[in-house]
Amino acid sequence: MNTETESTTRLPVWRIGLTGGLVGILCCAGPAVLALLGVISAGTAYVWATDLYDGYAGWFRLGGLAALALLVWLTLRRRDECSIAGVRRWKWRLAGVLGVAVATYVALYAATTRLGTLA
Repeated sequence: MNTETESTTRLPVWRIGLTGGLVGILCCAGPAVLALLGVISAGTAYVWATDLYDGYAGWFRLGGLAALALLVWLTLRRRDECSIAGVRRWKWRLAGVLGVAVATYVALYAATTRLGTLA
């Protein structure tokens, strides 16, 4: 008999999605956070973010997808459900993970673009 409750067996949709989205937008969010902390100036952050986004945005997005896939794989493996049946069981939660990751990326992209106009 399985004594685990549904809340302890859920996938951590928010944690995985936020991590994947954040890694994907680090090219812009990293310099913005450094500027907000006062480590670098707003102008420097703008230049760094522009250079990183123009030259390496694709690599950061691939890194975000890789982080997302790795975290999903580790989570399913820990639950001993790293199979097609496990993916089918969690398909709606996995879609939620992807949705949270995309929403995080879009929100941070909009925020950093807005901060760039103020720089």
